[in-house]
Amino acid sequence: MMTESDRRVKELSELLNRSDKLIITGTIESLRQQTPFKGAIGLLVALYDRTDDSEIKKAVAGFLNDIKDQSVCEEVVSEIRRNRKSDTVSMLVSSCWQSGLNYSDYSVDMAKVFLESDYVTAIECMTVIEDTVDRMSKKKKEEVIRLIEDSDIPQPGEKGILLLELISILER
Repeated sequence: MMTESDRRVKELSELLNRSDKLIITGTIESLRQQTPFKGAIGLLVALYDRTDDSEIKKAVAGFLNDIKDQSVCEEVVSEIRRNRKSDTVSMLVSSCWQSGLNYSDYSVDMAKVFLESDYVTAIECMTVIEDTVDRMSKKKKEEVIRLIEDSDIPQPGEKGILLLELISILER
């Protein structure tokens, strides 16, 4: 038997897979009036990842930037860690700091994405970490610093400079 959550995910999936842009953007807008439910973020991110439509991308990014429910953080980070296009990962990481939610529990994940991603996404990761550094325990800061210091990113170069700045932020 299908649970309420499964039913909502199935309905959302059907609407987001339509070819009518107005239905898709209207559906995304209607999610703002609903309580977040598990699976919705994944469907929105999958839509963003597969579409070339700038209006749909803008609607998804806007929704994620505006979300204020702390319970979605785990699902957002899970989507960041999946194998997605680099612009999708960058948009997701950007939404972390733009939403104002507390991602301090995910600072190690952000540091890993920082190390693995392109320069623009690395800046976004650094912003998320900087915004939450005051909420991180000393132990968590040390764990992130160790992860960064153990990386093989060469010190010279633009990403190496970012790496040194990130360590500086964590040591404050």
